[in-house]
Amino acid sequence: MRKIKKILLVLLVLIVALGIGLCGYIFHLKPKYGGELELKNLQKETKVYFDDFGVPHIYADSEKDAMIALGYVHAQERLWQMELLRRIAPGRLSEIFGSVALKNDKFFAGIGIEEASDNAISKLDKNSQGYQLAMAYLDGINQYLEEGTTPLEFTLVGVKKEKFTIKDVYNIFGYMSFSFAMAQKTDPLLTDIRNKYGAAYLKDLGIEGEFNTTQIKSSKENLEDYSTIAKSVAALLDKSPIPPFVGSNSWVVGPNKTKSGKVIFANDPHIGFSQPGTWYEAHLVTPKYEIYGCYLAGTPFPLLAHNRDYAYGLTMFENDDIDFYKETNKKGDPNQYQTPTGFKTYETIKKTIKVKDTSDVLMTFKSSRHGPVMNDVLERLEGKNPIAMSWVYTQQPIQILDAIYGLSHAKSKADFRKAVQLVAAPGLNVMYGDAKGNVAWWATGKLYKHNKGVNSLFILDGASGKDDITEYLDFSKNPSAENPKWGYVYSANNQPEAVDGYLYPGYYLPQDRAKRISGLLDPKSDWDKEAISKMIYDNTSAVAPGTVADLISSLNDNSLSAEEKQAITVLKSWNGSHNTEDVAPTIYNKWIYLYLKNTFEDEIGKDNFNVFLGTHLGKQIIAKQVINENSVWWDNVKTKNKKETRNEIVSKSFHNAVSSLQKQLGNQVSDWNWGKVHTVEHEHPLGKIAALRKLFNVGPFADPGSNEVINNQFFGYTTEGKYYVKGGPSTRRIVDFSDIENSWSILPTGQSGNQFSKHYNDQAEMYNAGKFRKMKMNKEEIIKTSTKLVLKPGK
Repeated sequence: MRKIKKILLVLLVLIVALGIGLCGYIFHLKPKYGGELELKNLQKETKVYFDDFGVPHIYADSEKDAMIALGYVHAQERLWQMELLRRIAPGRLSEIFGSVALKNDKFFAGIGIEEASDNAISKLDKNSQGYQLAMAYLDGINQYLEEGTTPLEFTLVGVKKEKFTIKDVYNIFGYMSFSFAMAQKTDPLLTDIRNKYGAAYLKDLGIEGEFNTTQIKSSKENLEDYSTIAKSVAALLDKSPIPPFVGSNSWVVGPNKTKSGKVIFANDPHIGFSQPGTWYEAHLVTPKYEIYGCYLAGTPFPLLAHNRDYAYGLTMFENDDIDFYKETNKKGDPNQYQTPTGFKTYETIKKTIKVKDTSDVLMTFKSSRHGPVMNDVLERLEGKNPIAMSWVYTQQPIQILDAIYGLSHAKSKADFRKAVQLVAAPGLNVMYGDAKGNVAWWATGKLYKHNKGVNSLFILDGASGKDDITEYLDFSKNPSAENPKWGYVYSANNQPEAVDGYLYPGYYLPQDRAKRISGLLDPKSDWDKEAISKMIYDNTSAVAPGTVADLISSLNDNSLSAEEKQAITVLKSWNGSHNTEDVAPTIYNKWIYLYLKNTFEDEIGKDNFNVFLGTHLGKQIIAKQVINENSVWWDNVKTKNKKETRNEIVSKSFHNAVSSLQKQLGNQVSDWNWGKVHTVEHEHPLGKIAALRKLFNVGPFADPGSNEVINNQFFGYTTEGKYYVKGGPSTRRIVDFSDIENSWSILPTGQSGNQFSKHYNDQAEMYNAGKFRKMKMNKEEIIKTSTKLVLKPGK
C-alpha cells in the first residue's frame, strides 16, 4: 500500500512539475507588453503603449527611433508570418516544409521577382529618408530575432534564424503584386475555350467589358498639372501558406454628403483569410510626424493609414498587367526562338532549391524577350511551344519603397498624387480623403496598349512582334477622380469608365457591390460614422433578386413539388440579404452552382470548370448569361441528337438544388439557414494538422455575407453544398475627420500572431457581428487604457 502511495505521490509531483514547466514555457513565449528593454541604435528612450486590443502606440523623439521600435514589436507578434512571406518569392518554402512546397518554389523562383528585387535595390538612393527608415525598421526586427523568444512555429518546423534584409522587403512586395493579378488564371482558359469552340462561345463571357455597366466614374475636371497555366497557378495560390489579395471596397464621402460637413473615409481590402491575418496595426508619434497604419508583415511603411490630416487605403484595380506569349523555337535548336529580327538565344539562369530532408533540386529557367518561360516552372504546361509571361512589375522600374514612403509622408494632396505615380505594378485604386475636404482616387499602374485588334486576354503570338506592347500610357491617362461634383469616390473592383475613349482591359468583378454602394451613397446627404459602419457590413446583393426573378421565369409551376413551391415562395420574397438566419441565399447559391455546372462543364470539362469558378469571369457572367435564351452554352455537347434550352437547364438545376438541399439539411425548407452552410475558419499553416488545429486556427463560425455583397465573405462552390469562406474584408476601417481621435477599425481575428497572446483572437466575434473598436489617437486616453513597454538605448 505504501509503495502505491509513493508511486502516486511521485506521479503527482511529476505532473505538477510538468504543468509548471509547461506554464513557464508558455509564459516565456508570450509577447512582452510591459517592463523595460534595451535596444541598440536607439538615440533616446522610446515608450510603447499597448492598448486594450494590443495595438502599439509608439512615442519616440525621432522617426528613426520609432521605426526601430516598430520593427521590434512587429516581430514579436508576427515573426513567423514575416518568415513565410519573405520565403515565397525566392522559392524558399521547401527549406522548412519539404517537398510539399516544391511546386510553389519552382514557380516563384522562375518568374523573376528575386532578380527584379536585386535590380531595384541596386538603384536605391541609400541616403534617402525612406531607405534609412526602412533599415531602422529591419534593425528592430533583427534585434528581436537575436534577443527575443523563438516562436513556437520555428521550433515545430525547424526554422534556422536569418537576418532580414532590404531584399526581403522587396520580395514581399513582389509576391503581393503577383497575387493581385488575374491573367495567369484567366488568359489560358479563354484561349482554350476559343480554340476548341470558337468565338461564339466567348460572347456570353463579357470579355470586352460589356457586362460592366456600373463603372467607376472618372473625373479630370479638377486635376492640377499632374495630368494549362490557369490550373497550375490557381492550384499554387490556393495551397499557398500566405493568401492572395483578391478584391476590396472603399468609398470616401465628401463634405457635402456628411452630417458634419467633414470627410468620412471607409476601406475594407479583401484578402484570403489566414491566421494571423494580413494586417498589423501600429500608431507612431514623434514631434514632427504621426501615422496610424496597417502594416504588411516585414514591410516598413503602411499600405493603409491615416493621421489628423489625411487618410488613404486601396482596392485592387484588376487591370491586365500580365500577357502571355507563345514563342516559336528554332527547328532543331530549343535554345533559340523567333523574333521579328531573326532568331535569338534564350537567357538562362540556374538556381538551387533547397528541400528539407532530401537532396537539393537544381533548376534551369529560360527567359525570352517577353519574360520567363512558363514551361520551365509549371509541371502541367504541355505542348511543344514555349509560353512566356510578360509582367509589368518585373519589366518596369520598381519604386515601391519610395511610393509607399511617399504615401505615408505626404504633406498635401499633390504630394500624395506624386507618390501614387511611382507604382508601376500592381494596379491599385488608391483612395484618399483629407481634413481640408478633399476626396480622390487614382488608379496606379503603368498602363499600356497593343495594336488594334489584339486582345490581351488571350495567349498572344510572340514571334511576329505584331502582338507586342506598342505604347505605355502617361499617368494622366490612368482613371481617376478628384473632388467630383457628385460628392464621393468609390471602388469595388469594377470597370472604370473610359479615358479618352479607351476602356482599359482587365479582370473586373461584376457590378453587384458597385451597384449596391452607389445605390446607397447617391440619395443620402447626411452620412455619419454610424451609418457608414452599417453600410460597410451590408450583406445585401442589389443584383441577386433580379437574377432570381429571371431564373424563376424559366420554371413550370405545374411541375413543382410542395417543397419546391415553398422554396420559390422564399425566393420571391427575398431582398438579397445574406444574414446567417436567412434561408433564401442557401437555395439561391445551390441553384446558381448547379446552373453553372449544367451549363458550362460539358464544354470545358471538370478541371477547367473548377478553374472557371475561381476567376472573375465565373462571377461576371451569371446575371447576363442567364437571360440569354440564345446562348450557345445551353446545349449540352455530350448529348447526341438533342439541343438543350435555357428552360431545360434552369429547371433541371432547380429540381436538383432542392433535392440536394433536402438530403443535406432535411425536408423543412425553413431549416435551411445560411449560417449552417456558410462558415469561416481562419487557418494557420500548421492548423492543417489535425492535432494542432485547435491551438493554431480561429473558428469555425457561422458567417453572414457572401460573394459580391459589400461584406464580401467569398467562397468557392463545391458539390457538397458547404460554403467554406476563403477570405473577405482583411480589415474594416472608418476614418471620420469630424472626430479623428475616435475613428474605427476591426481585424478578422486579432493583432497578435502568438497563440498564447490574449490578442490572438480577441476581435474575431466582434468582427463577425459587424462591431468596431477605436483607433485611438488621444495620448491621455491611450496611457489610461494601455500597458507600457519602455525601450532604452543599449550598447
